[in-house]
Amino acid sequence: MMEQSRPVNPPHSMSDWQPRVGIILGSGLGGFVDAMNVSAEMEYNAVPGLPASVVPGYAGRFVYGRIGEVNVVAAQGRVHLYEGFTASEVTAGVCLLAAMGVELLILTNAAGLVNEDFQVGDWMQINDHLNLTGTSPLLGGCNFHDMSLVYSPDFRAKFSEAAKSEGICLHEGVYAGMLGPQYETPAEVRMLKILGADAVGMSTVLEAIQARALGLDVAGFSCLTNPAAGLGECHLDHGDVLNVGQQAAGKMVKLLLSVLKDWS
Repeated sequence: MMEQSRPVNPPHSMSDWQPRVGIILGSGLGGFVDAMNVSAEMEYNAVPGLPASVVPGYAGRFVYGRIGEVNVVAAQGRVHLYEGFTASEVTAGVCLLAAMGVELLILTNAAGLVNEDFQVGDWMQINDHLNLTGTSPLLGGCNFHDMSLVYSPDFRAKFSEAAKSEGICLHEGVYAGMLGPQYETPAEVRMLKILGADAVGMSTVLEAIQARALGLDVAGFSCLTNPAAGLGECHLDHGDVLNVGQQAAGKMVKLLLSVLKDWS
């Protein structure tokens, strides 16, 4: 099936925004903007052609400002395939950020931990992913983009060093992107372990693919909010995901501030 990409252009009210860094905030992580020196905001529904999510925990707005000396735009929330959107609609926000001049895209998400050496509440830096959604935002043409290094090795090194300096536990691993919206079964989690996944969620991979196709550097981070099915005795609940994400957000804010404040 062919998807026709529909470019989303910044509205006139965003024309003065000049961000170098774009950050897409996952479930429970929207409070990151409290650490920014905010100068402007824009609701998603004010941008023609940009879809907005109805998932709890997402404010659905762009927030523009500074971290240190770096201009940043934070997207509070994203849309997902499981809501009925196409891959091109899911990544429309990435295309908008690229059109605004973003050089580095930081993707954050809430994820289930698959690697049992990790702990709930920890953060994992994504070093690769498994696209198990069954689709791609690049459908519709001969878009044979190299995906050997989706997540920038240079920025991975910067964030790893900053985590050590700040005393933050930051794992590295492979993120498996699933379609959802249901959580995985224990058998599916066992399959993911065999495939090499360390964490699993329902976002991020399509955004990373689109960003690399547009030439952006990408960094990705998963907040490990719960054990995946079969690895714990707890009942999986979106409310718990939000709570853990909110509690762990402070570590990510500290890490991002450490890296971005001195980025030249």
